[in-house]
Amino acid sequence: MTAKDRIYKLSIPSSRKNINLVEEFFRTMNDKFQLPEEKLHALLVSVTEAVNNGVIHGNKNNESKYVTLSCSMKGKTLTVKVKDEGEGFAPDAVANPLKEENLLNTGGRGVFLMKAFMQSVKYNKKGNEVTMVMKL
Repeated sequence: MTAKDRIYKLSIPSSRKNINLVEEFFRTMNDKFQLPEEKLHALLVSVTEAVNNGVIHGNKNNESKYVTLSCSMKGKTLTVKVKDEGEGFAPDAVANPLKEENLLNTGGRGVFLMKAFMQSVKYNKKGNEVTMVMKL
């Protein structure tokens, strides 16, 4: 098993002040994964959006609840999972932020950005865990 085949995890209390820990975690992981800068940027945007959604919408900023991340790389495929302790949601119900009637809405952009930057974005049945895949 190589370092890239391992699963790396981070759990943070649900507070937006902890988002910087997510970026630090993935920058450290990148020492092992060696992503090009543009891929690392896309990954950081996607993961921080997913974590923000977990903190704010899933766990309702309740610091006694955690958002847990895991990441692994097999070959040229990076997989990241972000899970919160919330009730979940229906991803298909999130309005398209590019539609004219939604341009001024404050929500929905995170899911849109994750789908734009990652090759695959899938949610578990409950809607409280997202699995994102990036091909390198």
